[in-house]
Amino acid sequence: MPKITIDNVEVEVADGETILDAARKLGIDVPTLCYLKGYKASTSCQVCLVKLVDSGRVLPSCGMPAVDGMRVESETDEVHALRRTALELLLSDHVGDCLAPCYFACPAHMDIPKMLRDIGDEDFTSAIATIKEDIALPAVLGRVCPKPCEKGCRRSSADGPVEVCDLKRSVADQDLASDSPYVPNCKEDTGKQIVVVGAGPTGLAAAFHLRVSGHNVILIDAADRAGGRLRTDFPKDLPAEVLQGEIDVILRMGVEFAAGVSLGTDVTLSDLQNDFDAILICIGGEAKELAGDWGLKISRRGIEINAGTFETGTERVFAAGNAIRGKGLVVRSVADGKEAAAAIDEFVRGQTITPVVRPFSSRVGKIPTEEMAEFLSNGKPIGRLGEAAKNGDSISSSKNLPMIFEGSVAADQSQRCLECGCIAHGNCSLETYAGKYGADPTRYQSERRAYVKVNRSGSVIYEPGKCINCELCIQIANESEDALGLSFVGRGFDVRIGVPFHATMEEALGSVAEKCITACPTGALYFSQKQP
Repeated sequence: MPKITIDNVEVEVADGETILDAARKLGIDVPTLCYLKGYKASTSCQVCLVKLVDSGRVLPSCGMPAVDGMRVESETDEVHALRRTALELLLSDHVGDCLAPCYFACPAHMDIPKMLRDIGDEDFTSAIATIKEDIALPAVLGRVCPKPCEKGCRRSSADGPVEVCDLKRSVADQDLASDSPYVPNCKEDTGKQIVVVGAGPTGLAAAFHLRVSGHNVILIDAADRAGGRLRTDFPKDLPAEVLQGEIDVILRMGVEFAAGVSLGTDVTLSDLQNDFDAILICIGGEAKELAGDWGLKISRRGIEINAGTFETGTERVFAAGNAIRGKGLVVRSVADGKEAAAAIDEFVRGQTITPVVRPFSSRVGKIPTEEMAEFLSNGKPIGRLGEAAKNGDSISSSKNLPMIFEGSVAADQSQRCLECGCIAHGNCSLETYAGKYGADPTRYQSERRAYVKVNRSGSVIYEPGKCINCELCIQIANESEDALGLSFVGRGFDVRIGVPFHATMEEALGSVAEKCITACPTGALYFSQKQP
């Protein structure tokens, strides 16, 4: 059996096995998009490139048999750069959003499409759980947030955005009005003690997420009640009972609140460092004037931190919210609380803190008017709520009262979502490897293909703009006795996967539809979300 070396490590493989097989035996994650074990390698994507040391040749590892004595380079800067270029070339012709525009528009990066799908199914229990994965105070934000997510909604340029903020508020209001408001499950107790200084929106959000992570949290504030600026800055928009209702949920989770405790007066930073595993300071804009007395560095806007980790440079001390920004939207403060909590969670567990970074996403960009019709066919017509927004009408009789939509009305509004984000997000090989290799989807700009959905009324959807012609679905469908099959149609750069004889995707794939969808490396094939 041949023996080869990959990055100076020897491995033995069976006769006929490839360099890719050898790499996988060594645990090397060579990226592949057009390859699936058990099927003929098409070597078309070129992301599995390796370099032969002796000849200097660069070739796809999935189609090259291992030859005894072969020396291969895989995990080098040169090879990684070649793989990155291959990924960028594929992305230059990719028509799809990994993440919906509303995700990037929302500072808290809530999974808005998931929430809308839950509401569309009238599953409000799942909807509130989805919301609270990212937003600790949804009923509050439903009243005071300026709705940046709706400004980013792709549908806003056509017949008005999906009423994301009002739908979120509706779900949260219904939850608070129930006999048992949703309380998330907390992870196993870690024994770590964390103090959050300041019980405004940042502190409340941080305490919520830290408690979910299993830590013991004490929330301290100089005031006699939690809420901070939420109690003073929004007298007309935010009823006290709504704010208190969401605070009560956080306290019910096991977060302790100590009122009338002031950092620098009742306790010192040194006291807290001695008693707690981590300290998060989020007392608002006054932090800039006080931070120097606590021995913390000051920036132009507030306490100086490492922007990616919320660390202040002082042992075990973190800062977030308006304590570092001076002034910011409530939704930004809530987002800071979530992100700071994630950093502190890693810190107290002895892990390296993962800096906050924008996730990789291919983005379709601006949609021309003539193409919008194709997108609009994804969602329902504008409906009552959208018409009210267009006409400037108030949806509820008073913003001070809970706004509870009937289930079917909320479902209709949520189903106006155009499903911009990719259903394969998180399970897409192209997305995964583009993120891993730092691929720039805009590096090779070109006039993109039009957005098209094939078989949109059926149970299996095909998006040609996401297809990389890997041939896997063709090979799999050819194995089935009940499938009509697929084939390449067109020539040159216009070659695409097609269904013969104008048949449906269901007829083309037959009983192997699920296998084809699972094998698809880019989310170009998937089951319709609207099918039962």
